[in-house]
Amino acid sequence: MHYVRVRRIGHRPVMLTLLAVSALALSGCSTATTSADIDAGVTSDEHPIAFTKIPSTAAVTTCGPSSAATVKKGTLTIATDSPAYEPWFVGDNPANGTGFEGAVAKAVAEKLGYQAGQVEFVRVPWDEAMAPGPKDFDFDINQFTIVGERRDAVDFSSPYYAVAQSIVAMSGTPAAAARNLNDLAPYRLGAQRGSTSLAAITGTIRPGQPPVEFDTTDAAKAALTAGTIDALVVDIPTGFQITKWELPNSALVGQFPRPNSVTEFFGLVLEKNSPMTPCASAAVDSLYADGTLDRLAQTWLIDTGDAPVLE
Repeated sequence: MHYVRVRRIGHRPVMLTLLAVSALALSGCSTATTSADIDAGVTSDEHPIAFTKIPSTAAVTTCGPSSAATVKKGTLTIATDSPAYEPWFVGDNPANGTGFEGAVAKAVAEKLGYQAGQVEFVRVPWDEAMAPGPKDFDFDINQFTIVGERRDAVDFSSPYYAVAQSIVAMSGTPAAAARNLNDLAPYRLGAQRGSTSLAAITGTIRPGQPPVEFDTTDAAKAALTAGTIDALVVDIPTGFQITKWELPNSALVGQFPRPNSVTEFFGLVLEKNSPMTPCASAAVDSLYADGTLDRLAQTWLIDTGDAPVLE
């Protein structure tokens, strides 16, 4: 049973539900994963790549304001893209600590020992954050899915959210009537460039024509309303956000089955071999252990239970 209530942010109602994030599964699988698995990017039914992480340590206490671990002494620099979309952030203002990822960023900062005046937010494009090389931030939070090959360029923290992908189409169109993934193969599908949503199109749906890539989700939504694409693939909280409040004539066709061929766990992104990586992972693990991540999911994210699964 799902318990639903409504909260208002400004003039917009945001539906809140009890959403279970699989903390026990994550921590349970990680204990059996070896360092060799992490290095090799091994994937198996028992230990998908998203579960691999740095073993839990006391590192959460070693990267505080008095440490030399941050890019700016005494300041924790947190990055995200622009615009910062709901329900992940609210008001395109990552610093206000609202929205799911805004609240997670705030909680991680506090767990590491940083107060509000010791935290700085910067805007970094998605592609730039994922590119190899030095970073001018300590961690980036922007719905980055943990995928094995991405580890060659950047570090990931422990996963803080398990997510499915979803299909959005305009109501009354043939794509909106799809009942399984095969039904979607003939259509023009779109997603943000470089995203796991795009990988889900090519790796899971395998459409008859190449998917259309967009620089931003806003551009993809505009293409959907204009009929340039037939359906849009986004993570499911974003799918609910779009269909309920942003494109009123759109429909959430359904969600991808979980698990599927695309790993779907979000992690913080850090510079490769960053001294902050074990700290960030330890902070996320601690937020699982004390129930904070479950509470934040319950507050900010819409339940996925009513979205049909497209097999």
